[in-house]
Amino acid sequence: MNNISPLISIIIPSYNEEKSIIKVLERISNVITKDVVYEVIVIDDGSTDKTLEVLKRNSHLYNHLLTYNVNKGKGYAVKMGLKEANGEYIIFQDADLEYDPIEINNFHEIIGKFKPDLIIGSRFNYSKYTRSHNILNKFGNKLITLLFNLFYNTTFTDIYSCYACFKAKLLIVSDLKTYGFEQHAEILSKIIKKGKLFYEIPISYNGRTFEEGKKIKFYHIFKVIYIIARNRLK
Repeated sequence: MNNISPLISIIIPSYNEEKSIIKVLERISNVITKDVVYEVIVIDDGSTDKTLEVLKRNSHLYNHLLTYNVNKGKGYAVKMGLKEANGEYIIFQDADLEYDPIEINNFHEIIGKFKPDLIIGSRFNYSKYTRSHNILNKFGNKLITLLFNLFYNTTFTDIYSCYACFKAKLLIVSDLKTYGFEQHAEILSKIIKKGKLFYEIPISYNGRTFEEGKKIKFYHIFKVIYIIARNRLK
């Protein structure tokens, strides 16, 4: 392994993603160049399928594998990954194929040009394509983003793509109090309050249906809104 401190830590929470996790890791491997030092951290969140088995057979595709026996949710997995990360920047990459890891190149380009505090990928200003998905989810995302922009004086179009990159030093992991889907709102709010330079980039989106394995539901919006408001008023 390279002893040079990584510029970017790619954190990949995974739960029952045996069909896609290796494809994601292979695409990341194809994206990574010798000019940039990355580390890839995979967290198996108590999967009950063969996710852990296929990960162990392909250990050359990542630097760190964190595992535990009981599913504890994406927020817990993210927190585990953040504790392990050594990079100057953090990127969250989903273990399914909703987001193509080729987009990591775009995050890296912005880092090289501007040294931003935060970059968010937007599905609504998409680069090549976006898959039509549940209208309630789209309304929910629009509402969450509007409220976030009003509370934090920002101009994002899609804060809940969850495809984000930020300076690791802006987030104290032990300060995170949430473990569900609302955790992303908590992370963004803490970074926005500490940072100054924010960017958004277009990303392509191949969203899954609930039948295909999508886990976030419309009712999660209520906890997200609560966290956005609570963290702004603290």
